Amino acid sequence: MSDQMNTQVKLVQRPVGEPAPECFQVEQAPVTAPADGEVLYKVLYISLDPAMRGWMNEGKSYIPPVGLGEVMRAGGVGRVIQSAHPDFKEGDYVSGHPGAQEYAVEKGGELIAIDPDVAPLQRYLGVLGMPGITAYFGLLDVGQPKAGETVLISGAAGAVGSTVGQIAKLKGCRVVGIAGGAEKCDFLRELGFDAVIDYKSENIFRSLKQACPDGVDVFFDNVGGPALEAALARLRFRGRVVLCGAISQYNATERPTGPSNYMSLLVNRARMEGFVVFDYKDRYAEAVREMAGWIEQGKLQAREHVVEGLPQFHSHLMMLFHGENFGKLVLKVADDA
Repeated sequence: MSDQMNTQVKLVQRPVGEPAPECFQVEQAPVTAPADGEVLYKVLYISLDPAMRGWMNEGKSYIPPVGLGEVMRAGGVGRVIQSAHPDFKEGDYVSGHPGAQEYAVEKGGELIAIDPDVAPLQRYLGVLGMPGITAYFGLLDVGQPKAGETVLISGAAGAVGSTVGQIAKLKGCRVVGIAGGAEKCDFLRELGFDAVIDYKSENIFRSLKQACPDGVDVFFDNVGGPALEAALARLRFRGRVVLCGAISQYNATERPTGPSNYMSLLVNRARMEGFVVFDYKDRYAEAVREMAGWIEQGKLQAREHVVEGLPQFHSHLMMLFHGENFGKLVLKVADDA
């Protein structure tokens, strides 16, 4: 395989604040053959996620940081080129963690076989991938909503948030979403959200009081900052706050302050719990199976925002932090040829 070259995006500087273009370097390296138990596959799509910003930081977290000089970490899907693992053969489609590159070699035990006839490949990076699985377990296992309760979601038009809202509706809840811009808010209404707040044009504290007059039972937080403050102010007795992410804080150059009204948790005997989707690795198939059924039945909708060009990785990634993507942001690396 030494005559085939592999385009790779590597992390070469740790960012301070928003990642700069200089933090990444596009390089060429030979494609390597798989060792025993490994699989070589052509990467067709990679997932662009807010969590990538945290992976660039040095320090203790739920996962080790990307090392300087290493290929930038990313989930992805692709087609098998060469296999040294009994469960995969040439031409199979797989989901794994190839990183930001054109070809990847991974252990077969870390790959999941996927079927492009069941759903488009990019959907396995959205509602049938990590974002959908995150929504499923974060809401149902951590939030534990009950029929008739009010579920509030920040970042509601994103890949995770829009799935959370639809699952909550399936479970008989009243659903309120916070999103930015008229187009995204209209999308949430199309999905069946009962109320929508446009944080770009509304006072979130005042609007939340109107949208949730009886309070909030479950707050699924993808944003942090003012959205978390506002939600805590409306929390009901025995309410639950699900901490999934805090994208509003990821590029902060100073240590963010915690919510000033956290005593609402004590007064309301509520709980705030963080979670990481990797904790549910042994149950991924359960989530994918149920959500695939909902999609087939027309009960769950999905939207992907596909961009192209691996060398433009930085500019594509920054779309997440500027609110420019609409739906799950996926980078197309190559054609399936």
